Amino acid sequence: MPLTPLSRPLILLAGLLALAAPLAAGAQSTDTPVRTVTVQGSGESLAVPDMAHITLGVTTEARGAARALDENSVAMTAVIEALGTAGIEARDIATSSVNLSPVYDQRPDQQGRRAIRGYRASNQVRVRVRALDTLGSTLDAVAEAGATDIRGISFGLAEPDAALNEARRDAMADARRRAELYAEAAGATLGPVLTISEAGLARPTPFDSGMVMRAEAAIAVPVSPGEQSIGANVTVVYALE
Repeated sequence: MPLTPLSRPLILLAGLLALAAPLAAGAQSTDTPVRTVTVQGSGESLAVPDMAHITLGVTTEARGAARALDENSVAMTAVIEALGTAGIEARDIATSSVNLSPVYDQRPDQQGRRAIRGYRASNQVRVRVRALDTLGSTLDAVAEAGATDIRGISFGLAEPDAALNEARRDAMADARRRAELYAEAAGATLGPVLTISEAGLARPTPFDSGMVMRAEAAIAVPVSPGEQSIGANVTVVYALE
């Protein structure tokens, strides 16, 4: 079919575009990749705790399972009432575990079996103490009421955001110092931040007091919360110029 005057320019344009496509692809493949530096930064802030958590409860033993539970329930009720008298609200008392298990004789019989000599019942609650100045007197009160186990005392902040944000700012400043050092050593200039990733926050490990307190041994309990360290960790990617 013969070419018309209108079709000739269109064919010429299509040919030029076909030639330009591989040239453009080649130009893109030779572009210099963006240079980056990835660093990690850590920060810390110190704050005085204003609240505490304690785990406490009652452990009882009896010949029968039902009696062990009954005696435990009576004792635990007295402990919870003592907490209320000490100013702890019901919303700050939560049952963490209730257990009933057999207690075996230490010596096995002739067949190598150990007989059940009774049952052990335990009831543990997790308590939040919002007024730290009452923590010592609260421990005294529950010990006098019959608590046999007081352990796992940990301190915290009711409003931790301010301390957390301070640690985060410190972590970002630490990351920038590291990035500037690496950029200078590489003969480059530090560019803008490309990405920020926050790792897990470092919180204090609860202190396990390991105390076993009984009413007849209860004395004034000195408690010192000290300072609490809160940490933050970030991974930051900077561009290099």
